[in-house]
Amino acid sequence: MAEQRARKSGTSRSASPSAGRKHVKGAEDAAERACLSLKRLITHRTEGVSAVSRTDGGWHIDVDVLELPRIPDTTSLLATYEVDLDEEGSLLQYRRVRRYRRGQADE
Repeated sequence: MAEQRARKSGTSRSASPSAGRKHVKGAEDAAERACLSLKRLITHRTEGVSAVSRTDGGWHIDVDVLELPRIPDTTSLLATYEVDLDEEGSLLQYRRVRRYRRGQADE
């Protein structure tokens, strides 16, 4: 029993979140990682991805986020965040670039 606990604690201590992290496999993988990283930081629900592009050092992703749910839903406030990831999918930076109502059309 003590041997099992020692093995479990040794495993959990030696494993790091970035250990064994692989390069981003493509646009879909980059978008998924951007959404997960952003959600952890801003704690708002991600609605989707409106753009993904490859850069010299990684990926640039535009993520749409529900910032303030309202009734009716068409009056909810959303925002677009620009997210930059490195080659391994680690978050480099993010910033909110636009805030809008769900029912608002682009001009």
